[in-house]
Amino acid sequence: MKVSICIGSACHLKGSRDVISILQKLVQESGLEDKVNLTGAFCSGNCEKGVCVTIDDGEEIYTVRPETAQAFFNDQILTRLGE
Repeated sequence: MKVSICIGSACHLKGSRDVISILQKLVQESGLEDKVNLTGAFCSGNCEKGVCVTIDDGEEIYTVRPETAQAFFNDQILTRLGE
């Protein structure tokens, strides 16, 4: 699974660095390093929404904030992996 987190200037200002750190920690703690590939991406075109995240180059763009990163991980990543 490829999870792309926007690191463009608007998303950076809204906490993309923290979102990346939280997701990295959660992936590692869950032992999913071989199943989840976290990558950075530049502007997704939804700057007003916050930190934009896509899964497997999908069309759906998720808005993730540092305080919602755990829920995103549980609801989107773990669910898709059947964990």
